[in-house]
Amino acid sequence: MYLHSGCQIAVSPDTKHFAVDWLGVEITRATLGIIGMGSIGYKVAQRARAFNMRILYHNRNRRRKEEEEAVGAQYCEKIEDLLKQSDFVMLVVNLTPETHKLIGKKELGLMKPTATLINISRGAVIDQDALVEALQNKIIRAAALDVTYPEPLPRDHPLLKLSNIIITPHIGTATVQAIHMMAEEAIANMLAVLNGQPIPSEVFPK
Repeated sequence: MYLHSGCQIAVSPDTKHFAVDWLGVEITRATLGIIGMGSIGYKVAQRARAFNMRILYHNRNRRRKEEEEAVGAQYCEKIEDLLKQSDFVMLVVNLTPETHKLIGKKELGLMKPTATLINISRGAVIDQDALVEALQNKIIRAAALDVTYPEPLPRDHPLLKLSNIIITPHIGTATVQAIHMMAEEAIANMLAVLNGQPIPSEVFPK
């Protein structure tokens, strides 16, 4: 929100000066709560470590002690404990029946009024109606979404009218290098199947 608004101010034809009291939120030493500590969530934790963030995480299965210590992450068995303590809450889970609308009115109400909710997983992990209400009523400070449901949102959707949210068009992996790596991985898997070899990225049914 800060970067987006700042860009608009910087390029606006009406801007005559920059306000000196227009301040953002510091992430250094802030608490980051990661919901879903799989491979992507863990990479987020590695990057957050570089900003000296306090890292909490909630996951179906607890990470090994060595992995926790490597990024300074603390396990929260209850998602409620993570929500209450975090300055930033990031959703990095798969969309399943268990995670559908994982974050709703109750969960948003547990978050700090100064907290920001970040979703890089799937749109339906959040109850969007509840999120609109929470943002309108300042239950939480802000939200940043790379995913919504549907995608794109209808042009009259209330989320698009709020000033304390930033929405990007599902571009978390949208780099030239990432797309190339994904294509190479897909090809490696297909060749493994054709040659009767173990599949490098096999998805095992639960």
